[in-house]
Parts: sequence; C-alpha cells; structure tokens
Amino acid sequence: MKREKENYLIQSVSHAFDILESFTKAEDELGVTELSKRLGLHKNNVFRLLATLEHRGYIEQNRETENYRLGPKTLQLGAIFIEQRECRRQARPVLENLTAVTGETSVVAVLRANKVIYMDSVETDRTVRAVSRIGALLPAHCTAAGKALLSALSVTEIERLFPEKELAPCTNETLRSRDALMNDLKAVKERGYAVENEECDLDVKSIAAPVRDFSKSVIAAVGIVAPAVRLSEERIDKDHIITLTQEAAMVLSTKLGYILVPGKR
Repeated sequence: MKREKENYLIQSVSHAFDILESFTKAEDELGVTELSKRLGLHKNNVFRLLATLEHRGYIEQNRETENYRLGPKTLQLGAIFIEQRECRRQARPVLENLTAVTGETSVVAVLRANKVIYMDSVETDRTVRAVSRIGALLPAHCTAAGKALLSALSVTEIERLFPEKELAPCTNETLRSRDALMNDLKAVKERGYAVENEECDLDVKSIAAPVRDFSKSVIAAVGIVAPAVRLSEERIDKDHIITLTQEAAMVLSTKLGYILVPGKR
C-alpha cells in the first residue's frame, strides 16, 4: 500500500516553513516570543530555526528592534519563479515561429546545477522528428542548450558543477573531460551559439543560443533539436539555421527586457 506523502514530512523542515509563512504584508517583522506563541514551539527551538534560516539568507534580523524579517534569499527565489514562468509564457510564440521557419522541433531550456531541463517545446509536423522530452533532466555538457547556458558561467562555477575532471559520456561523441568542455564553452561564448553533434543521443543534433533578461544575465537557452541527417553543415549554412536560432533567442531576450548595446551581444 502506498504511503501518504504526509508520512514523509520532516518536522523541523515543516517548522522552518511555518516561520517563513508567518510573515505577512501587515506583519513584516516578528520576534522570537511572538513566533514561539504562534507556532507552539519552545523559544530555543524557534531561535535555532531562525539562526539556520538567517545563515542561509532566508531570514534577517533588524539590529535596532532585534525582530526578524524575510531575507533577500526569499526575494531571489520569488524572482526566479516569476522570471521562469514569464520566460516560458513569452517563449511560446518565439518557439512556434522558430519551428515554422526551420521546420524542426524548437525548445526553451534552463539550467539546473549541471543538468538542463526543457521547459517547453514546439514539435515539427514532420514524420521523422526529434523528441524534446519536456521536463527531463539532461546532462548540460552534452546538449546545445546546456552548453549555451554553461558558457555564461565562470571557470570557478564550471569546476564546482563538474568537480571531476572526467565527464560521464552519453554517446561516443560526448566530450570526455572538463578541459575539453572548457574549450568548447569558450568557443560557444565567442560565437554566441552552441552546437551538439550526437553527443547526448545518437542520430540527434541540436543548436542553441543563450537568452538574457533585463539584467543581461543568461537565464535560458532557445534552440532546435533535429535528426542528425537533416542538420548537415550544408543545410545549416544554406537555410541560415544558426542565424534564425540566434534571432529567436534575441527576440525572447528583448521580450524579457534585455537591451542590446550596439557592438555587443
């Protein structure tokens, strides 16, 4: 018999969320005593929870009143949630157009640690097509969308995401070392787009370009995924596939508030 999810709740984690949810527009600051009364917890327990949340940036203390309030980390999470929902909403017509002009499946993806996840896609109506696998976590180092996103990170961030010098292969074409990935990402950053050549799945190629928001931060990637046989270098050049992909990424970036400075990407 399947157990109810409530049976898996961790009490201390639940209490931490109770504290966060105690703050409202009307009561943006609360003290230990007040939180203790409301939650029915001993003051020592409340203080320890607050200290943990404060250490992680979810709570901060007003040094003048000694009361507590929500910290900047909660704002960051909220901004990410809103941004990604807005990104997906704005991306839909961009993907529809990209599929229409390229005849291939188009995707929008975001980074999750060293994985990439497709938030949405528009599939081509061709009989033979590449499946985008919305919601699946794929290795970022062997997908075009993943490499477009990773190219915006620093060397230190890449090393943190890939602590091992050897990379797990998905196919025989997958980059096998972190150094090789670093070199590839440098090229991606310089040219403004990423290419994946059967590195994640055999017989599948993809092309992607980074999407920026109003702060100029890379928050997503837009690209196409297609059967390798249809994405020959000749066709990519003839049909301007790379340019169309970059233009789609720029359209979405503009929708999200990005302003292109002349002479810069």
